[in-house]
Amino acid sequence: MTTAIGRPLDRVDGHAKVTGAGRYSAEIALPGLAHAVLVTSRIPSGRVELIDTYDAEQAQGVLAVLHHLNLPKGGSVPPLLPSLFGAAASGQTFFPMQDEVIHYAGQHLAMVVAETLDQAEHAARLVRITYRETASITTVEQGRDRAYEAEKIFAGFIPGRIARGDVAAALDRAPVTVENTYYCAANHHNPIECSATTAVWEGDRLTLYDATQGPNATLHTVAELLNVMPSHIRVVTNYVGGSFGCKAMIWDHPALAALAARAVHRPVRLALTREQMFSSVGHREEQEQRLTLGADRDGRLTAIRHHKLSPTSHFDDWAEPSLGVASQIYACPNYEGVYSLIKANTMTPTFTRCPGEASGMFVMETAMDELAEKLDLDPLELRLRNYAETEPMTGHPWSSKGLRDCYRRGAELARWSERDPRPGTRRDGNWLLGWGMASSGYPVTPPGNPQRARARIFADGSAVVQSSFSDIGTGAATAMTQVAADGLGVPLERMRVQYGDSDLPNTAAAVGSAGAGMVSAAVHIAATALRDQLIAQAVADEHSPLHGADPRQVAVSDGRMALRDRPATGETYAELLQRAFMADAEALGTWNPPGVDTPYGTMTFGAQFAQVAVDPDLGLCRVRQLIGVFDPGRVLNRKTAHSQLMGGMLWGMSHALLEGTIMGPDGRWANASLGEYLVPVNADAPDVVIETIETTDTVVNPLGVKGVGEVGMVGTAAAIANAIWHATGRRHHRLPITIESLL
Repeated sequence: MTTAIGRPLDRVDGHAKVTGAGRYSAEIALPGLAHAVLVTSRIPSGRVELIDTYDAEQAQGVLAVLHHLNLPKGGSVPPLLPSLFGAAASGQTFFPMQDEVIHYAGQHLAMVVAETLDQAEHAARLVRITYRETASITTVEQGRDRAYEAEKIFAGFIPGRIARGDVAAALDRAPVTVENTYYCAANHHNPIECSATTAVWEGDRLTLYDATQGPNATLHTVAELLNVMPSHIRVVTNYVGGSFGCKAMIWDHPALAALAARAVHRPVRLALTREQMFSSVGHREEQEQRLTLGADRDGRLTAIRHHKLSPTSHFDDWAEPSLGVASQIYACPNYEGVYSLIKANTMTPTFTRCPGEASGMFVMETAMDELAEKLDLDPLELRLRNYAETEPMTGHPWSSKGLRDCYRRGAELARWSERDPRPGTRRDGNWLLGWGMASSGYPVTPPGNPQRARARIFADGSAVVQSSFSDIGTGAATAMTQVAADGLGVPLERMRVQYGDSDLPNTAAAVGSAGAGMVSAAVHIAATALRDQLIAQAVADEHSPLHGADPRQVAVSDGRMALRDRPATGETYAELLQRAFMADAEALGTWNPPGVDTPYGTMTFGAQFAQVAVDPDLGLCRVRQLIGVFDPGRVLNRKTAHSQLMGGMLWGMSHALLEGTIMGPDGRWANASLGEYLVPVNADAPDVVIETIETTDTVVNPLGVKGVGEVGMVGTAAAIANAIWHATGRRHHRLPITIESLL
């Protein structure tokens, strides 16, 4: 019986955060700390002809100016590998400051190390770089004629072409088709905490205080980049101030901080500026998608052709998997998906919250609404007619699927049946009102290696669970406290969790909405293993009231073991340990995830609805309400799950109406600041209604947790775009939907 799992428990790290006691990676106090500042390229393509560092080196407090001519050469650059696999996870297969070649604007060219941050920043402005610029490609339009079909994308894990059936023949036969081209602007992550690393050497041992989603991924990546044994590196992540994907892969700044610290023989802190966050830790790439739907006159899909074009770096074939969920969400016998890439002067793009699902489902769900309009069908009815009872690509059964219930409950909350299907018919003064909806889905991806945790209980009855996972602000530490308390059978107030340290039992990076599932599995196994170990000790102890009992008949609650049919017969963990003169007891839990060849489709589902008001004279769009009903499997903490889903939905609103990075003619991001890169503030936030429908899933992990970190974003942009059509009668195929496009 569980008493802690599912409760809306307050965050265990909340007090430290709101009082300022929590220390982030750029706040670690170390004696003799020096500061490093990066000097970056102002051109997108070319070579460094001269680096003049004389004035910088003479500036007050400067300890070193490092660049490709004097920086020690590192080891090997690891291959591109998602950090979910728990090994080295370099964000791109390029390490800067090794030669004079410039691949993209913002590339790190030099590093100034000084006594104080002000001194380092001043000296960095004194570094003079002479360039020899060459022709560049930085946008889809510039590189369209050089596009090529990718063999594989996403670090080689996803084929560049996916097909089933005969799409061409099915489209020729289809009585109804919809075809359009869609455009999504580039996006950047912009967590409140910029990426930062504090590096300190003690002899040949390196400690990194790094803002990362995966301490072990940082450890193994830096080990390869510096050719240092992994056992000589420790990575500590006390607190992380958001990530949204930019701290999922490991970029060059942790290794550069370590090199700087070794060069000056002192601890060094390297913190990226807000502008450098736009060109140092990846982004969601600019993309163009062309989608064709074929259907019969009853609205049942017969063919889907989905092609995507996007720029990638010179060194990696990367595209976010925009065709993934869009190819699985509906039943359709004929499908063709193709990724085409352009080698451009950009750093390698990376995971950005809902990497591919948000953009691909905006395209799919907008097209589905257009198909419904063409057939004079209710958009919800069209989706129900194409409901995928099995996973469409493989025919495998779903591990669990509550999408029908999500549709039904979402429609009730939105009062969908009262919606007049004709666009532009409802007004509130000068505001045109509209309702839209969309399906939502996010894959459940298991990590690629075993996940581990350690549970310990002490003779005073208190307990701790330890695992190296990082809490990036999602409340993971809180949820794991609940899982451990229930697994071991101790009160919540007696349970602690230690995390964010590579010296603790190994877990992969908390990415892809997989953190809760994978860490809870290891924690649950460790806690229950320790519980069973102590029960076995009690029934074998002739001095225990439980001596000789069947272990299966012993239950644990509030730290006390007792017989199920005679609750008065039993003893506490503390009594057992004290009698045996044991200061503590511990157990290691290991979860071996199911392989990618598991014969099930695994996905978190949802249905999303939006109400908008559009001022046709001013081109303003105000989202008045967002409704989301989701099927996340088992919910570990209702409060943190609600918070994650709301955050995803508000990000989806931002994706729809505000966020877009603009590439300037010089190959640099033109709006690289939070003053010009638009994100919603509290005044933009609408009424948000969230409900979950918990389904039992025995496939994904021991507790049936499917994850909620990203699914809330997936259908939001499409629901808003469809609501804007309902309000105005105009379709929008470009994100963000700006004032200019509304006018």
